Amino acid sequence: MIENNETLLQEGKMLPVMEHFYTIQGEGAHTGKAAYFIRLGGCDVGCHWCDVKESWDPKLHPLLDAEQVAETAAKHSKTIVLTGGEPLMWNLNILTQKLKDLGCTIHIETSGAYPMSGQLDWITLSPKKTGLPLEEIYSKANELKVIVFNQHDFKFAQEQAAKVSAQCKLYLQSEWSKRDEMYPKITDFILEHPQWQASVQTHKYLNIP
Repeated sequence: MIENNETLLQEGKMLPVMEHFYTIQGEGAHTGKAAYFIRLGGCDVGCHWCDVKESWDPKLHPLLDAEQVAETAAKHSKTIVLTGGEPLMWNLNILTQKLKDLGCTIHIETSGAYPMSGQLDWITLSPKKTGLPLEEIYSKANELKVIVFNQHDFKFAQEQAAKVSAQCKLYLQSEWSKRDEMYPKITDFILEHPQWQASVQTHKYLNIP
């Protein structure tokens, strides 16, 4: 049974799903839009400030049938957000094909540390110093979102922005616990570099998932 599950996982027929829920997108270019989130378990990028560390170990989360998850999601919304963890750790072909068959638009939030898979309409690239994106991911990103935890992250943000396309939207978002300290600095930075925009985790202020 374990070997069978491993095969189904590799094929993308089953995926480790930490949670899935209907809510409002809280951050980035699509802030305020209704969307169905599918949070996949598993991540080895290892950000020390990660606010969903319980997602890191995929073995803690049940393997669910990808097509059934897609059917549940599409009943609630035609805008789907794949997140994690790191969703690109897994084969997303079957999940996204079913979502497409059901008329969905598919967004993904990724560090870019793993190869792309599946059919994706909007790619939010959130690069991490602990596991940099693969080079081929940069040109595909629709949105670059850099989390600001300390002063060096502004330099990192500029380095990452130099690798994405000219059409890619650029966002700076404070790490939540540092928001009182970092948003004034983010504001000053954006006023000097107006190609950037501020992203705020509005879902935390609204007290929604």
